[in-house]
Amino acid sequence: MPKKVISIKMDEDLKRDTEKVLKSMGLNMSTAINLFARQVVNRGYIPFEIKAAYVPNAETRKTLDDVKAGKNLVGPFKSTKEMMDYLND
Repeated sequence: MPKKVISIKMDEDLKRDTEKVLKSMGLNMSTAINLFARQVVNRGYIPFEIKAAYVPNAETRKTLDDVKAGKNLVGPFKSTKEMMDYLND
């Protein structure tokens, strides 16, 4: 079957990093993209899970910021019992 040239745009750093990993596996970008396309056709779906990156809510962000700043921390506790007593008060 005749080959068709395609062109894609990709972040320069992502391209470099991808090529490095593919090279370590004995692949080049063209072969990897063809493998991906073949799997899409064979399976009828994208062959890996795609989901949004975890984005913490406002309360979690505030807690993470407090931890980084060393604020609103408790402990250390000398035992699990001491920690549980604190939490149950």
